[in-house]
Amino acid sequence: FENGPNGPLVPELKALFPDAPYIARPGQINAWDNEDFVKAVKATGKKQLLIAGVVTEVCVAFPALSALAEDFEVFVVADASGTFNSMTQQAAWSRMEQAGAQLMTWFGVACELHRDWRNDVEGLGALFSNHIPDYRNLITSYTTLTASK
Repeated sequence: FENGPNGPLVPELKALFPDAPYIARPGQINAWDNEDFVKAVKATGKKQLLIAGVVTEVCVAFPALSALAEDFEVFVVADASGTFNSMTQQAAWSRMEQAGAQLMTWFGVACELHRDWRNDVEGLGALFSNHIPDYRNLITSYTTLTASK
């Protein structure tokens, strides 16, 4: 719906994820109402979904609730999703949680997916250092200690 009321996909998202599949929706507000989107999700064979979006109460909540209704386990990356004000954000989070979605932060998601510091500590450490300034102190301390060994 590139010419619709919401306009084209945010260019910054395209720039950040140039190889991500893009599924055009001819007008559906809820991505889960788009057959191609649902087919792509189901084709992964996964039953757990991480969801984030530009507008929490629509872009995130609608497909999250629909996926939950189809027995998917849904994890909402709360701090990677936006909205217009805190009231609508809280209402959307409450609605999704009551339906069974699990709210997480991007930091929690990264740690849970990474699972073990023995796997690419430099990569995860760099990610955290670049996005969490206070965490940079821990990584600097770690790299200093390990470099001297």
